[in-house]
Amino acid sequence: MLKEFREFILRGNLVDLAVAVVIGTAFTAVVTSLVANVITPLVAAIGGEPDFSGLLFTINGSRFLYGEFVNALLAFAIIAAVVFFFVIKPVNALMARFQPDTATDVATRPCPHCISDIPLTASRCAFCTSHVSPLPDPA
Repeated sequence: MLKEFREFILRGNLVDLAVAVVIGTAFTAVVTSLVANVITPLVAAIGGEPDFSGLLFTINGSRFLYGEFVNALLAFAIIAAVVFFFVIKPVNALMARFQPDTATDVATRPCPHCISDIPLTASRCAFCTSHVSPLPDPA
C-alpha cells in the first residue's frame, strides 16, 4: 500500500498540478497587488470613487448592499483586463514568434497505414513512419 501511495504522490501530473497551484497562488498575489495599488488608484483618479461598498437600498427594512457587488464586479473586470493585456497578449505574441511556419498549400493524401494526412510526394509517413510510394505532385 505504501508503494502505491508513493507512486501516486510522485506521479508527474500530480506534481505538475501542485506546482501550478503554488505558482497560481503567487501570481494571484502579484495581480491583486497590481490592481489594488496601481490600476484602482488610476480608476479613482479618473472616475473619482474607487470604493462603492457604501451603496445600498432598503425595502421593507431589508438592506441590499449592492455596492459590495459593484466592487466585486469591478475588481473582476479589472483583474481580467490586467491578466489579458499584461499576460495573455504578451505570451501569445511570444508563442507566435517562436512557432514554426507551416506550409498550408501542400497537397496531401491519407497514409494507407494510419490514415494521417501526408504530402503527396512523401516517401515515409511522419506519423507512423511507414514507407509509402510517393505520388507525383499535380502542380
